[in-house]
Amino acid sequence: MKIIVPMAGIGKRMRPHTLTIPKPLLPVAGKPIVQLLLEEIYNIIYEKITEIIFVIGDFGVDIETHLYHIAHNLNAGCKIYYQKEPLGTAHAVLCAEESLNGRVVIAFSDTLFQYDSKLNLTTDASILVQKVTNPSSFGVVKIGRNKLITSFIEKPQKFVSDLAIIGIYFFKDGNILKKELQRLIYNDIKVNGEYQLTDALENMVRKKMKFSPVIITEWLDCGNKNSTIYANQRLLEYQKNAQLISKHATIINSVIIEPCFIGDNTIIENSIIGPYVSIGNDTRIKFSLLKNSIIQSNSILEYLNIHNSILGNFVELKGEANEMSIGDYTSILK
Repeated sequence: MKIIVPMAGIGKRMRPHTLTIPKPLLPVAGKPIVQLLLEEIYNIIYEKITEIIFVIGDFGVDIETHLYHIAHNLNAGCKIYYQKEPLGTAHAVLCAEESLNGRVVIAFSDTLFQYDSKLNLTTDASILVQKVTNPSSFGVVKIGRNKLITSFIEKPQKFVSDLAIIGIYFFKDGNILKKELQRLIYNDIKVNGEYQLTDALENMVRKKMKFSPVIITEWLDCGNKNSTIYANQRLLEYQKNAQLISKHATIINSVIIEPCFIGDNTIIENSIIGPYVSIGNDTRIKFSLLKNSIIQSNSILEYLNIHNSILGNFVELKGEANEMSIGDYTSILK
């Protein structure tokens, strides 16, 4: 089985943190979002993953090398394709058309999830969904009496279903999906100027292909600052019995209210950290109170009282009491 991860978007809603790296590589609970996504997919399927395919923008050699390392650490091969224009979800998947064959997972990279069982792919496709209270904000699926998907509706203004599509799809035969995507492009079938994956899926259902809904345990969106901080909290809770504090961190006269992730070579002095704080490698913190926040690597923080915040890499911050969102290489000193 292969996994295709479309991730060419520039992540406007997560700026300033996506000015230097793509959103899927932002750390949550100590790992990049896309790595957490892939690990969860590994957890729910029986089959060996032979290859991970990333569809990206012009992110540069360092980002591509990072993606190769993520795939290698998951014992899979790696391929990279490029989406040069933001022409929609269907177009993004079709950018990897050379790899779109056999059993394949399509996993959009700004979502994390929890599912407590193994997924047994017996129908033509399975689509991960989650019950939501505001279905008009999402694409949803409608389920028939046979418990299979009968239709896809994008942001319905009248109630038809509360099962939102989270952006993860399993297909028995990627070649069939490829032909449907090619049909959209060839016939220039667009919605609001973009080629939509759900249009291809709708046509597949009309051709009597069997799509199963898989209702997940929890859906964690990482689309903006607040949702990413909440995802960090939930993932730390899921791992609260794991070893999240590095043995190579130095903690002096400080209190750590778990669960927290603390990376290698971090030094914490005279501070209270937690709960729900993730701190990257090589960061120094003194005389501070931090909770429910993500602190990235190589930063120096002193005399802070912050919550519900994300701080980037190589930040130097002193004397702040606030809720903050600060990008890489920023200095605020008082």
